[in-house]
Amino acid sequence: MTIRLYDTSARQIRDFSPLNDGCVSIYLCGATVQAAPHIGHIRSGLNFDIMRRWFAHRGYDVTFIRNVTDIDDKIIRKSAEQGRPWWSIGYENERAFNNGYDVLGCLPPTYEPRATGHITEMVEMMRGLIERGHAYESDGNVYFDVKSYPGYLELSNQELDNLLQPESEGETGKRDPRDFAMWKRAKEGEPSWETPWGRGRPGWHLECSAMAHKYLGREFDIHGGGIDLIFPHHENEIAQAKAFGDAFARYWVHNGWVTMSGEKMSKSLGNSVLVSEMVKKWRPIVLRYYLGTPHYRSMIEYSEEALREAESAFARIEGFVQRVVEKAGGVVEPATDVPPAFADAMDDDLGVPQALAIVHTTVRQGNSALAADDKEAAVERLAEVRAMLGVLGLDPLHPQWAGDGDRGDDLHGAVDTLVRLVLQQREAARGRKDWATADAIRDQLNQSGLVIEDSPAGPRWTLGPR
Repeated sequence: MTIRLYDTSARQIRDFSPLNDGCVSIYLCGATVQAAPHIGHIRSGLNFDIMRRWFAHRGYDVTFIRNVTDIDDKIIRKSAEQGRPWWSIGYENERAFNNGYDVLGCLPPTYEPRATGHITEMVEMMRGLIERGHAYESDGNVYFDVKSYPGYLELSNQELDNLLQPESEGETGKRDPRDFAMWKRAKEGEPSWETPWGRGRPGWHLECSAMAHKYLGREFDIHGGGIDLIFPHHENEIAQAKAFGDAFARYWVHNGWVTMSGEKMSKSLGNSVLVSEMVKKWRPIVLRYYLGTPHYRSMIEYSEEALREAESAFARIEGFVQRVVEKAGGVVEPATDVPPAFADAMDDDLGVPQALAIVHTTVRQGNSALAADDKEAAVERLAEVRAMLGVLGLDPLHPQWAGDGDRGDDLHGAVDTLVRLVLQQREAARGRKDWATADAIRDQLNQSGLVIEDSPAGPRWTLGPR
């Protein structure tokens, strides 16, 4: 058993060898909380939730850190635009992100540190870097001297001579335009903290280097995030941490974007789809299926049609689960392990699409067993399916998803009463062998978006694909 992961720094898939046997430490760059999350934001958390679940399934003790960037240029800009305190905007959107993670079934992180809670650690890191000759103070700002660190740009594979370093207003006094800000001088009306170099606030890159050091130590296993973070964020994190004396991350894992019309989903492009709105239109478990089942390194092109296809695919799985539970007369517990082919796919760089193919194959086998009235085989297949879906966070019988299919508990109860009255009329027509009326009732229900299934326990209804 060897888990293999694509390491961005090595540009190849590598066997995973943990720093400490039986343990895995993961740092994921979390939310910058200037606005509520769209599905592109949440995809990263969901992909690494599946990674975390797979490591746990393989017997690892997982420490999972997902930070919150609660102070940066965007939050300060929003504060000025809205006339609200910066911390109010940050807290409101932090809660929105956590609600998004929760509703899509992501396990809570081991720790979720906020940047503003770790100013002391950032000051200590800057002091150490200045003492080692890797950083300097100028005009109240503190900059990292990129030429002082020979390994700079190895992650993003760029040439220093061609580098254009992103910067913001007020970054004056640089010795080299390619140097980046770790600390920014205080401006009138902006939040600031006292340091040996005057009042100011942290730069984005410094925050993660300091928090990873605090919670995972000088070396840890996996650093994750979206591919858009490779440069400048992760490149600058590496420079700060390694120049400070940390070995830092052993593996770098990056997930792809959710795109619309070929462009990264982004609020600045006006093409984002908020999680809070999406879960009003789509069941959260279906949204998790849609976002979590493509390979984590692939791009997902958002479309309503693709979501409908995901809904239909998951409905086939869910329908099988429901039929076997009815056949068995009670809940079937998950198997203690997953099928070997599923494990092989997951071990190979978290090959969720290949693993999902095993799920669907097992469902088809289970449906064949049901058709043959082979209850024992159907129950065995369901146990395997539940074990596999559990790893992916998609087991419809898990308490996480209790009531997920209702699309509104009050509305569901009312609709259920009305549909059952109509189904009673259909059953009465069938009882008197009035097949034309029975078929007409079923067709009318199907046209209204309901799927009617005849089971040993009587007819049942579900909401069909859109």
